Amino acid sequence: MVSVTSGQRRHLRRQATIEEIVDHAVDIMTTDGVAGLSLGEIARRMGVRPPSLYTYFDSKDALYDELFRRGWEAALAALADVRAQLGPITRETDPVARAVALAEGITRWGVANPALGQLMFWRPVPRFTPSDEAYAPSLRVAQLARDEIGDWISAGRLDPLVDPDLLAEAVITVVAGVMTRKVVNEPGAPYEDGPITPVLRYLITHVVGPYVRSRP
Repeated sequence: MVSVTSGQRRHLRRQATIEEIVDHAVDIMTTDGVAGLSLGEIARRMGVRPPSLYTYFDSKDALYDELFRRGWEAALAALADVRAQLGPITRETDPVARAVALAEGITRWGVANPALGQLMFWRPVPRFTPSDEAYAPSLRVAQLARDEIGDWISAGRLDPLVDPDLLAEAVITVVAGVMTRKVVNEPGAPYEDGPITPVLRYLITHVVGPYVRSRP
């Protein structure tokens, strides 16, 4: 049997408390909006005094920072899962189909996690600026998009003169726009319901399609 030291137990308790704080924070933001996050309300739900939360997060902005980081890490993982399911890029790859699948993957995640999505894609708390560490996963998402497009070009499936950075930004902008409209205009509705999410496929097809080269 492996013994657990007192230091390890303290670490586990601390991590469990952090997870509880984060879970309550997401619940509050989902109900009251991102700007409605309250350390006092978190403390009330946990049955502790508000100052005790500063042991874990030294300010509300520090909690926002952790939520922002976690949101982008989760979105990155969702994209990586979709990319893995699609398999390697070959000369037979359909760039439009892959772009739609990836765009739908992150949009589905955003619709399922509206509070984190608002913090990530909007500026619901104008004074809040994420730290470099929290912002890093969002840069990796953008890099994943650029790498994907670069692989399409390398496989001969996309016009080699296309600007990968510009095309990636165009796709990301479409995703952010559709996700925003879905969350704002159809709050709580499943991804498949309503007239908004089908527009994603239409827009991605028209953004990526013109640059697709015929299969050799």
